[in-house]
Amino acid sequence: MNTKEALLNYILRLGDDALIIGHRLSEWCSRGPILEEDLALTNLSLDYIGRAQALLKYAAELKGNNYTEDDIAYRRPESLYYNHLIVETPNKDFAHTMVRQLFVSAFEFQFFDALQKSKDPQLAAISAKTLKEVKYHLAHATDWVIRLGDGSPESHDRMQKAVNQLWMFTGELFEMTEVDFQLLKEGITIDLVPIQIQWQELVADVLNKATLHQPTTSYMQSGGLHGKHTEHMGHILSEMQYLQRAYPDAKW
Repeated sequence: MNTKEALLNYILRLGDDALIIGHRLSEWCSRGPILEEDLALTNLSLDYIGRAQALLKYAAELKGNNYTEDDIAYRRPESLYYNHLIVETPNKDFAHTMVRQLFVSAFEFQFFDALQKSKDPQLAAISAKTLKEVKYHLAHATDWVIRLGDGSPESHDRMQKAVNQLWMFTGELFEMTEVDFQLLKEGITIDLVPIQIQWQELVADVLNKATLHQPTTSYMQSGGLHGKHTEHMGHILSEMQYLQRAYPDAKW
């Protein structure tokens, strides 16, 4: 695998993460627990979709042959998506969504802070812009996790259940493939080992303030980086890709 191929795979991973969690958060539109939160979740979704557009546009440029970000987003089969599994997990309830957002945003905050120093100028620029948005995402999720975790017995129980169910997806965030190691040597990507340590400290602090317990299980789900997904991914794509596949050459 040459550098261009490795970079394309890496950019697709980042773009797919943003695209899929953006779609998940968009499912809250008109369904938020309060009007203010309905708007907040919709805005988070738009942040992610904007990030996905920037990354997948870059991927299309690397791919060539007149590909566009829309082709990459809407015309790939499930096995050619490389997002982390946690972003495709269902929303379930507000507690589940906030815990997922905490785990993802705590990772992204550390990740993009380091990646903005990438030797790839386009990737560095996207990371710097993303970091500004992620700071709000993290603050938003942290506030809700603490408020609900340290709230009523029911809200606490729901939050703890969400933490228990989602924990097994967090290990994959720090997996490194041959692509990571190849690009790391060239200064394009980053080492995830220190990122994991920082993530663990940040998440542990939030869970402690929320009176929530960190699961002790060491079992972790993985496969997304290699195109192997949960049963939920096919349902996401069937909804997300329907219009483009039904009318593939339509001009809007």
